[in-house]
Amino acid sequence: MPDHFSIIFWYALATFTGTVILHALALKYFPRWGLMDFPGRYGLTRPRIPYPTGILAILAFLVFFAFFESTLALKPWSLQAVGLIVGILLLAVVTFCDDRRPLPSYLRLITQIIVALVIFLTGTRIYTLTNPLAAFTGVDVLPLHRLQIPVGMLGNPSLLGLLFTVLWLSLTMNALNWFDGIRGQVSVVSVLGFITIGLLSLSGRVGDFSLGLISFALAGIALACLLFDRPSPLSLLGDSGTMFFGLLLGVLTIFTGGKVATGFLVLGVPLIDSFIVITRRILKGKSVFQGDAQNEHLHHRLLRKGWTEWQIILLTSGLGAAFGITALFLSTVEKFLAALALFLIMLLLSIYSGR
Repeated sequence: MPDHFSIIFWYALATFTGTVILHALALKYFPRWGLMDFPGRYGLTRPRIPYPTGILAILAFLVFFAFFESTLALKPWSLQAVGLIVGILLLAVVTFCDDRRPLPSYLRLITQIIVALVIFLTGTRIYTLTNPLAAFTGVDVLPLHRLQIPVGMLGNPSLLGLLFTVLWLSLTMNALNWFDGIRGQVSVVSVLGFITIGLLSLSGRVGDFSLGLISFALAGIALACLLFDRPSPLSLLGDSGTMFFGLLLGVLTIFTGGKVATGFLVLGVPLIDSFIVITRRILKGKSVFQGDAQNEHLHHRLLRKGWTEWQIILLTSGLGAAFGITALFLSTVEKFLAALALFLIMLLLSIYSGR
């Protein structure tokens, strides 16, 4: 009987191999189908390449998840699993259309909210938050299950839980999407994030083998996507891929028992970068929903400072790995202090890159 780690390894290898094969097929068939990117939109002179191949990452996960639910899940095809599939499919359709022909920002936002609502109402919910200031307030847990909506068939979801879950998933989707300014950056962050959540799932704090298996399978998919981002761009993920990875990273942190603090440290770099950019736009009187026409994100600013793309990826992935892995061993108060430290580092980098 193979042990758990062997099973995880072979499934991760299978998702990695399957995604590589799908990308290889895309290199051949996407040009025939007209599924190519638009370098002219961004003033680039390179040849067109297959786009958006993020849809392949979604396809690889759906095939894996269908097999997982049919053969390995303790409660196969639960309402929660079906809701996740429906949310992913809805996001895939809209983001694929947006990649081909840009959609209005309000339609993208509405889609993200609907996706998060579907996932929440079908059972993926945050019920409580551990209070990092419990020693000072005397309150250990911040409940999110109050103000319930009386819908028995959906488990009487709470309004506070709904608002927090929708906000969290919207943040993770957009943070990774906005972080997609350098080839390979999103894939690297996703690989590190899924591995970290996988290790947390297998640890004594969570002890969920199934969740660990799903996390490492997703890490295999993200790693395969990275091969076609670096060192030379063979294809582009598009919003289809970046938002899919952001959504799944947000969902998995909820699956681990609402470990939002750990999830925040794993995704701290893109989340804090997005917060700084939004704050900067508000102070300038700009709409937060407009595209980043002036390239305000940290990676753009560092590029203008003369940093290479590899140096920026090493910086952002190094910060993400350091704080994410460390979070596995920290208490709630220590995670709160780590989050403050990461915020300070990002703020200093923002000041430095803007000089």
